[in-house]
Amino acid sequence: MKNVAVMGYGTIGSGVVEILDRNKEVIAKKVGEPVSVKYILDLREFPGTPVEDKIVHDFSVIVNDPEVSMVIETMGGLKPAYAFVKASLEAGKHVATSNKALVAAYGTELIRIAKEHKVNFLFEASVGGGIPVIRPLYTSLAGEEIEEITGILNGTTNYILTKMDKNGDTFENALREAQDLGYAERNPEADVEGHDTCRKIAILTAMAAGHEVNYEHIYTEGITNITDVDFAYAESLRTSIKLLGSSRLEQGAAHAFVAPVMIGMDHPLYSVSDVYNGILVKGNMLGTSMFYGSGAGKLPTASAVIADIIEALNNEDQHVELGWDEESLKIYPMETMSFRYFVRIKGIASKRLKEVEEVFGTVEAIELDHMDEFAVVTESMTEKEYDNRAKKLSGIRQRIRAEF
Repeated sequence: MKNVAVMGYGTIGSGVVEILDRNKEVIAKKVGEPVSVKYILDLREFPGTPVEDKIVHDFSVIVNDPEVSMVIETMGGLKPAYAFVKASLEAGKHVATSNKALVAAYGTELIRIAKEHKVNFLFEASVGGGIPVIRPLYTSLAGEEIEEITGILNGTTNYILTKMDKNGDTFENALREAQDLGYAERNPEADVEGHDTCRKIAILTAMAAGHEVNYEHIYTEGITNITDVDFAYAESLRTSIKLLGSSRLEQGAAHAFVAPVMIGMDHPLYSVSDVYNGILVKGNMLGTSMFYGSGAGKLPTASAVIADIIEALNNEDQHVELGWDEESLKIYPMETMSFRYFVRIKGIASKRLKEVEEVFGTVEAIELDHMDEFAVVTESMTEKEYDNRAKKLSGIRQRIRAEF
């Protein structure tokens, strides 16, 4: 019997316990013996439930029990998750986590501690929910030089943008619906401002490059300024707007960003809608492959945690090499990146187009009925060049980076 402890009995933690019970025969076969949840750490009691007798409130019960060979952290946040995970690793216990904030902030240190104590720190569920993407990066794609990772990495923002795209909803109405359905928190800042996506692309970039990535160095822009009018133009252009996390690796550094991007129908991520995630990985030999599936949710995310549990328990006496070293990867500033730009401008196209072209060069103009504005799509230029040119033009209402 292998005994594990689950820290945090919320959505993901309860999902992990459920799968360990429902799929116990499959898991036992993969591990070679049954896997049992001995403790569940939570502030609550859960009286009258099947887990009532497993609930503990004191972490020391878990860390000091030699029968617990693995700890599963599904609490979220940094406090007390960081301290508890670190102590578990130092006590010689394997750890699996779904906590992207923890991995992005302290992953480098926790990977090192796991290696020093010959245990495993695994975090498949921290990116992409139930989509296998971390493991393929260190197994299936181990022989590749990864050149680019671009993805829709947040189901909440993708749901909101899909409602704005398909139904013509405003941002405010789409967000309210996402909250009513439980996709968005009452305080949705981490999602809609892009912070969640930023942490996930930082983790993927570190995995691909093999070096530490400071997520605070990644340019991050959310979706709060995207409007239903932007989607009306997008429909006219046969495009859509997605919140992308992207990292392009070259010469030991990365161009990385999080921002809304207007993409065309031929883009592989164009059809990724609602709460689903899609992640493109480009290798120098393989070319581009795509990972698609449920980017969040109780059982999909818990399924990824279960895969980590099986891997750790199958490598109980050895450390699985994955992750990155302590050398910090250089992140180029956003101003060096190049895009086309979708720009909305106050006025009438026939009267202002010459002025616009004097600033941006040759552009494609789009007009909607009954609007006191028009839009243009520029040729490709660097962010710095766009900013310098845009200062010369009055009446700019919106700017969205474009890749089509």
